[in-house]
Formats: sequence, structure tokens, C-alpha cells
Amino acid sequence: MEVKEAVAAAKACVRELFVGESIANIGLEEVAYDEAAGQWHVTIGFARPWEMSIGLMTVQGQGTSRSYKVIAISDRDGRVVSVRDRDLSPP
Repeated sequence: MEVKEAVAAAKACVRELFVGESIANIGLEEVAYDEAAGQWHVTIGFARPWEMSIGLMTVQGQGTSRSYKVIAISDRDGRVVSVRDRDLSPP
């Protein structure tokens, strides 16, 4: 599986899993290949309606919030192995 295929599969997974939540601004954040596990780890970011700010704060770039999910995809068969939250807390 090529990296572009893994990214497309991860985005499709997020769209399908969160279809009822009206997510927006879906985008690739990072991608890594775990050779030992034979998996792609693709981080996808998106916004949910209740996370989006309205008004001047948004125009100024403040108050926006995104959710981040790490999608693990099998390199062998392209199936989604897991979907988990991306931990953004400092180490």
C-alpha cells in the first residue's frame, strides 16, 4: 500500500464513522509507517459543529478547536485496525 492510499483510506474511515456529526475541515495532520507492525498510522484532524467558534474570535484565528484521530491501517490488506484519539498533552 502506498502512503496516498493509506491517507485516502483514513479520511474515508473518518467520514464514515462520524457521518452523523457534521464534521468539517477534514485534513491530514501526519502519517507514519510502523514497519514492525506492518501498519500505517495516519492522523486526521477535523472540526465538529460544537467545537467551532463564531464571530470575531474565529476571524482572528482564536477559539478554533479540532479533534484528532489516529487511524491504524494494515499495509497488507488495507483494513482499518484501530481508531484512537491523538493525545496532544505535553510529555
